Amino acid sequence: MDGDVDAFAVLVRRYTPMMRAYTRRMLNASSDVDDIVQETFVTAWQRFSELDDPSRVKSWLMRIVSRKAIDRIRALRPTVDVDEVEQAAPTTDSPARVVEARQGIAALGAALRELPAAQRECWVLREMGGYSYDEIAEELEMSVSTVRGLLARARKSMIVRMEAWR
Repeated sequence: MDGDVDAFAVLVRRYTPMMRAYTRRMLNASSDVDDIVQETFVTAWQRFSELDDPSRVKSWLMRIVSRKAIDRIRALRPTVDVDEVEQAAPTTDSPARVVEARQGIAALGAALRELPAAQRECWVLREMGGYSYDEIAEELEMSVSTVRGLLARARKSMIVRMEAWR
């Protein structure tokens, strides 16, 4: 057991900076970054037996931290009690437009959840995180051509799923 703890400590030291940087990008430098990284390592410790290929530990950890960051983004969506709002409604945004925008965001979330994990990771890193193809390839330990292919398929799927919102 001590060897497992020591090996896990090495993983924590090795991957924490990368995971913090990724999470910081996803959450716009939120104060939740360290909490999410810590939660990721707790989950990884609990599910370490599920890791089939130890050489893929980096991408496995990045999948976990990505899911936790996205879950936090969803949880942090502002919720406002209508009774507490005293500001006048903006003249440019009608209630119908606000509802339509919220439905579009919900549709985007649903479309992302339908993508295979590898496509979703590439899409989120590129479109939300602003990563370059090279950075994504390095982050997910895959070739740039694989990243390009996954992104192309993800974009095609997203275009089809979001057609009604164009």
